[in-house]
Amino acid sequence: MRDLVLLAFVAAVVAMGFRRPFLWVLLYIYVDIVAPQKVGYGIITSISLSMLCFIAAFAGYILLDNKKGSRFTLRQGLIVTLLLWCGYTTLTADFPEPAAEKWDWVWKSLVFAAFLPLTLRTKLRLEAAALVMVLSAASIIISAGIKTVLSGGGYGTLVSLVQDNSGLYEGSTLSTVAIAMIPLIIWVARHGSIFTERKPAMVFAAALVFAALLVPIGTQTRTGLICIAVLGVLLMRTARYRFVYAGLAALGLLVALPFLPASYTQRMTTITEYQADESASTRVAVWRWTLDYVQENPLGGGFDAFLGNSFTYDMRQTVEVGNTETVVYQEVTDEGRAYHSAFFEVLGEQGYPGFAIWAVLQGLGLLHMERIRRRYRDSEDPAEKRWHALATALQNGQGVYLVGALFVGVGYQPFMFMLLGLQIAFYSLMKRDWTDKTAQTRPWLQDRMHENAGRGTTTGAAT
Repeated sequence: MRDLVLLAFVAAVVAMGFRRPFLWVLLYIYVDIVAPQKVGYGIITSISLSMLCFIAAFAGYILLDNKKGSRFTLRQGLIVTLLLWCGYTTLTADFPEPAAEKWDWVWKSLVFAAFLPLTLRTKLRLEAAALVMVLSAASIIISAGIKTVLSGGGYGTLVSLVQDNSGLYEGSTLSTVAIAMIPLIIWVARHGSIFTERKPAMVFAAALVFAALLVPIGTQTRTGLICIAVLGVLLMRTARYRFVYAGLAALGLLVALPFLPASYTQRMTTITEYQADESASTRVAVWRWTLDYVQENPLGGGFDAFLGNSFTYDMRQTVEVGNTETVVYQEVTDEGRAYHSAFFEVLGEQGYPGFAIWAVLQGLGLLHMERIRRRYRDSEDPAEKRWHALATALQNGQGVYLVGALFVGVGYQPFMFMLLGLQIAFYSLMKRDWTDKTAQTRPWLQDRMHENAGRGTTTGAAT
């Protein structure tokens, strides 16, 4: 029955897409995030649903959709360059078979991120994509939140929609993404024009934000706690009464502490004592190994190059001797341990060139959103205040992701690359608005734009 419902929903969107091809782009966003082929049990599990929707999204745009307003920008060029470099390092990978397996999903993530801004040629489409991303991730987050309330969760044991440990269903990844998307959740509910009933939208958003905050508790991931703290600091930038906001946040923490599971609070205490925790100690050792590795292999080792690591480190332990506690160091040898950091993941796998491309891509996103924020910071126009809020939401979400990425291997996470796609399209749309407004005040520029439009070109291409 579940398979039939999911297939009927997909079939309905496909049918509507023949009149509105952009719906196939939204369908792929849903399928890539939720992975309904994993949710079902029967026939849907044997269908390559993700690839079919991926092809449909591209075919719909190329064959049926209107291309007016579509632009290829500098950041899209960076994504394509990163894609090509990842392809090269995959061909020369230290471990060809694991690298090929990871390449199977990474290339789709990068290609779709470069393609998405081409389809988001209007503000309504941009908003629709943001809404579908929020609702798709919400289906996983709500499930995880409910199970956290009912069972308390556990590290590596919380199951959301399906029993899976990849993509958004992996605990640390879900914690990072859940907190990173909170600003976008609030923007969609407060400023979205698709759902105009504000009160129901805000009630749903409040419940969804609460569920997102429960995810790090249910998964018991330290990264999630750090992301919550970072988001709290970022939100203070736009808080009208910062001291009141900080006081309420502290009060909320004090009220919540007695209700937190003991296993969660015990695990969180290891954040500052990484030497006493094997997981944290291993991460530090892997990071040191990666730095040494790229010095010898500056072009990287391809996907999953960490399989070649081997190292020994000292882990601190506290033992009781009689009535006293003594600190001892136990030598631990480990090998083939994952990076547990997107920064070291990209650095180790793609070397200095790939890491530079990835870092510039991220940095430009923060700068572009800041440019929009500053332009509309003091505006009283409702539309401009709306776009200021969206720029802030996308910048805060990316900021949370980058901090969480310090401790989680999400360097190519599809959801976050979709977020970058939203940023690229948004910045391009804003630059088009700025060009149009400039043309209105300069008649000679407006005449030139009409001449270029007659030749089939568009001025003010985004960079």
